[in-house]
Amino acid sequence: MGHTAAVCDSKIATERVKGSNGVDQIVLRNSQGASAKVSLHGGQVVSWRNDRGEELLFASSKANSKASKAIRGGIPICFPQFGNCGSLEQHGFARNKIWIVEENPPSLPSKDSRGKSFIDLLLKPTEEDLKCWPHSFELRLRVCLGMDGNLTLISRVRNTNAKPFSFSFAYHSYLSVSDISEVRVEGLETMDYLDNLCQKERFTEQGDAITFEAEFERVYISSPNCVAVLDHERKRTYVLKKEGLPDVVVWNPWEKKSKSMADLGAHEYRQMVCVDGAAIEKPVTLKPGEEWTGRLEIIVVPSSFCSKNLGF
Repeated sequence: MGHTAAVCDSKIATERVKGSNGVDQIVLRNSQGASAKVSLHGGQVVSWRNDRGEELLFASSKANSKASKAIRGGIPICFPQFGNCGSLEQHGFARNKIWIVEENPPSLPSKDSRGKSFIDLLLKPTEEDLKCWPHSFELRLRVCLGMDGNLTLISRVRNTNAKPFSFSFAYHSYLSVSDISEVRVEGLETMDYLDNLCQKERFTEQGDAITFEAEFERVYISSPNCVAVLDHERKRTYVLKKEGLPDVVVWNPWEKKSKSMADLGAHEYRQMVCVDGAAIEKPVTLKPGEEWTGRLEIIVVPSSFCSKNLGF
């Protein structure tokens, strides 16, 4: 495994450090002082800070520090399934594997590298993986930190199998918020969703925005490619722009469920909301040699921006 991160601009620093679980992490920085930290465990973004040093992603104070377990927080990669079904572990195995730094990855459009600090990671199945999910693949991940501080994740799945296979995928994004009761999600109005708290029954969103008063776990299907998460107290809005990811998962465990989660601190559910770019309702099917790309960009803007400015 190489030890040099793939970086477009040599003036933008990257650094390799050890995480608390003993696994290497890559720190990306831009010239404005923003940073992102990517663990080789799971290819997981575990930290994203703006140019004032403020953490933008939630991480639990009780996050598991064992090298074999995904950290509760950041942006875990859910592949080849989202949720818990069949013989695979919940949310698939990609988030619990050690990825390698790829020195010479296949090219991506210049918009995904120019002027950005980035790292390219690669995951291939082990013999153990092939026993529980018998499909050969290459999963590539590029994590980019832009000069403006925007965070972009681009995943590519290639079928190196002799037969077609299908998979689900999600960027399980834990966003840091002041208080969940002060948060609203815009851009999913009138969308159909599958309610995981009602046996995945299908409903249509009736509100003019999503707000939170209890446990919430929905998959909004065939959703717009731009969604906003407004944090009124911090006067901060996260704008999520996605490509190749037709669905959006919105989740907060609320008080009762969070008490049963050993790796989530008391009342920490109030400081987080998960809003995921995903492909879940209709799994992606790849023929031999085919490749799928899913792209998520997260932008932070002042909450004076309203939805009409975001292209809804």
